[in-house]
Amino acid sequence: MHRLKSIDALRGFVMVIMLIDHIRETFYLHLQVSDPVDVFVTSPDLFYTRFVSSICAPVFIWLTGVSAWLFMQKHSKIETSQFLLKRGIFLILLEVTLIAFLWSGKYPPDMFFLQVIWCIGLCMIALSGIIYLQSWQIMLIGITIVCGHNLIGGFRLDSDSIFYIAWAILYQREVFDLGGILFRTSYPILPWVGVIALGFISGSWFSKIIPTEQRQKMMLSYGFLGLFLFLFIRFLNFYGDHPWINTGDFTTTLMSFLSLTKYPPSLLFNLSMLSLGFLFLYLFEKLQNHKIVQIMSHFGAAPMFFYVLHLFVLQILYKIGYSMLGPNQGQYLSFSSVSYIWLAFIILTITLYFPTKWFAQYKQANKHIAWLKYF
Repeated sequence: MHRLKSIDALRGFVMVIMLIDHIRETFYLHLQVSDPVDVFVTSPDLFYTRFVSSICAPVFIWLTGVSAWLFMQKHSKIETSQFLLKRGIFLILLEVTLIAFLWSGKYPPDMFFLQVIWCIGLCMIALSGIIYLQSWQIMLIGITIVCGHNLIGGFRLDSDSIFYIAWAILYQREVFDLGGILFRTSYPILPWVGVIALGFISGSWFSKIIPTEQRQKMMLSYGFLGLFLFLFIRFLNFYGDHPWINTGDFTTTLMSFLSLTKYPPSLLFNLSMLSLGFLFLYLFEKLQNHKIVQIMSHFGAAPMFFYVLHLFVLQILYKIGYSMLGPNQGQYLSFSSVSYIWLAFIILTITLYFPTKWFAQYKQANKHIAWLKYF
């Protein structure tokens, strides 16, 4: 069970780190960041606040693939496929209903942002078919997509193309009109399908027949190898993301080196973040009995509950603050400095831990309740 606790702990860790970025997107909107981040107009404290949360989506989607493999060890391939399909549809519906409301504070919103929950849902639907392939074929699909998709990065379609909406969903981050309703594909899904496929293949690391020491050695090896490859490819500055610039100033040069494209995620973005994820997973396995691992595993055992809860709390806090204080940065109510993002992060992490722990324990004690598995 140690291997499963480490998975929950890593999932919980990235969920908690995600909170930093969502606080920024709620209470620091007057200084928005581009993708990739423009280091010439972004302060170092804001840059690194954004950078810290970069690990969240790649690791979470990779873990979704791992969890699908673990699910299939107790269920047939058909049952696994059906579960992935149903959960994927559930997540898509959740994104365009409850999540859309929690982000905008009204329904329907002016524009539906198809974000990470939508992306995970579509990736799970894709995986529900991919799992019928042989393992080497799944690995080939994952590696080819993750490593090769930057080759088509310059291919774009205009809005008058009949394939425009399909391509916007797959790869081109765009706004499109569907029946008078505006949608924005914040998370084009193609590269993420590669990540979830690699996660499914990586699930075999957690097989009961794999000794703990061997699994930990694999995590450590893949983690450091991935970081080495990232540094090597990034230093050569010819593939995998937009070029970095030597500005003559160490601070902005380092920021330029680390400024990676997330939408859609470049090879170097996924390579660096997944490699860090492997190293964190190694640490969580080694520190099984540490208090921080116990805490993170509670967050990770109820990820959807925490996701919905934190958005609800952020929306309520913003509405209350706005009604009492009004806007202080143009049309927004915003913190006066980045340090307040981190202060709010500490306070909310502690506050949200207790209801999330309660729900995780309730979920564990009531496995017979079918709908709980979706949260």
